[in-house]
Amino acid sequence: MTIIHERSQEPTIEERLAELQLIREGVRQGPDPAATERQHAKGKLTARERIDLLLDADSFQEIEPLRRHRASGFGMEDRRPHTDGVISGWGTVYGRTVFVYAHDFRIFGGALGEAHAQKIHKVMDLAIEAGAPLVSLNDGAGARIQEGVTALAGYGGIFRRNTSASGVIPQISVMLGPCAGGAAYSPALTDFVFMVRDIAQMFITGPDVVQAVTGEEISHIGLGGGDVHARLSGVATDVYDDEESCLEDVRYLLSLLPSNNRELPPAVPLADPPDRRTDALLDLVPTDPSRPYDMRQVITEIADDGELFEVQPEWATNIVCALVRLGGQVAGVVANQPLSMAGVLDIHASEKAARFVQFCDAFNIPLVTLVDVPGFLPGVDQEHNGIIRHGAKLLYAYCNATVPRVSLVLRKAYGGAYIVMDSRSIGADLSFAWPTNEIAVMGAEAAANVIFRKQIAAAADPDATRDRLVKEYKAELMHPYYAAERGLVDDIIDPSETRTVLIRSLEMLRAKHATMPSRKHGNQPQ
Repeated sequence: MTIIHERSQEPTIEERLAELQLIREGVRQGPDPAATERQHAKGKLTARERIDLLLDADSFQEIEPLRRHRASGFGMEDRRPHTDGVISGWGTVYGRTVFVYAHDFRIFGGALGEAHAQKIHKVMDLAIEAGAPLVSLNDGAGARIQEGVTALAGYGGIFRRNTSASGVIPQISVMLGPCAGGAAYSPALTDFVFMVRDIAQMFITGPDVVQAVTGEEISHIGLGGGDVHARLSGVATDVYDDEESCLEDVRYLLSLLPSNNRELPPAVPLADPPDRRTDALLDLVPTDPSRPYDMRQVITEIADDGELFEVQPEWATNIVCALVRLGGQVAGVVANQPLSMAGVLDIHASEKAARFVQFCDAFNIPLVTLVDVPGFLPGVDQEHNGIIRHGAKLLYAYCNATVPRVSLVLRKAYGGAYIVMDSRSIGADLSFAWPTNEIAVMGAEAAANVIFRKQIAAAADPDATRDRLVKEYKAELMHPYYAAERGLVDDIIDPSETRTVLIRSLEMLRAKHATMPSRKHGNQPQ
């Protein structure tokens, strides 16, 4: 918007302010109303509506709202809207500073050009310098073709800053529209990726390219929709039916996270008594190690007010990763899920848990590990696809973690999976077990078949002999106190006192200080 002054003298400050106010109102209104109607017709909110949902009321401070691109040619010289298709700035979430940028699909389809990228670079730099979380609201058509390689360079600057910010400030990507090609790598570099069903898509090559190269026909949603990434690829933290519930969960997650890696997670006044008994666990968890139960119910029984934020609940469902509060303090919980694949560890479960452990360690979030694991998943497919190196990721993450670490064996813990699930031998500060625990190299029957194979085969009644030897093995090497007698478990606790023991343990460890060997960085398994 341009105002022509008819008078020869210089405008007064009042006139300049009036001019600025008119420009700002035009910027806030955005492009023509038809563009907003088209956005709403797709079931999508505008960028500013999304920011209003994310941040506390009237807290948003926009930066560079008057920015315009300087490209010429290809029809760009006559299309120079303010903001250049991205709105950036900062505000608060529950009173704490959060930086945000939001693609405005109504302007150039949210495509990234030079000025657009520089605005994002600026807000990312500010977030890192201020030590505050960064949230990106993604709804863009990729690189702006009219600006050529400068658009690609803009993405490179974003990726570099994503990497620099990793482990320094929490980074959250919210997918609210298309995100294709190289643009998809920025969300992949962040800590959490939220997606809204039916309107969000992420893929490196779109359906047309896939069909041209492989002959496979698939829709945009079928290739990279929210459910695909929540259930199959593991890219998405979670998927939601609408933007409102998605952004409300982003706010809740931010309330659990520290602003940066130099702070502790925010504590809240204690309402749920720390010494509350958890008698319900006696009924929730069957004593028979082969019977399934829902580990989520165990976590909610232990957590303050039964609340948890689960990460990737639909992917690798044989393990549960969640943020909870215990005694008013935030903790990360990693737990086997007997309801899915008996809670075994496999490639995907190992990757999911390893990344969660690394995130918690980076941001000073104590770890609680609830163990009920029969081992690693056997199979040719698992071996050929690298269960060795993928399983080692979880082992590496735990061994590298310096935050307070408390583990609890509920029932069974067999073989290498026992070691990997934060056993005392890899650095857990405290290890507890219920009286129903079975910690061993393998199950009693499998062990007896290996150790006493010849004796069983030569017996007049092999079945009776096997049963007797299984009982002897369990009595000698798998009784609930075997590990405690050898100092590998700190105590056998009453399940009804689980919450109290965990809270007391984490309280004692709050000031823990651990040092690591001097090094540039480790070389974790890939």
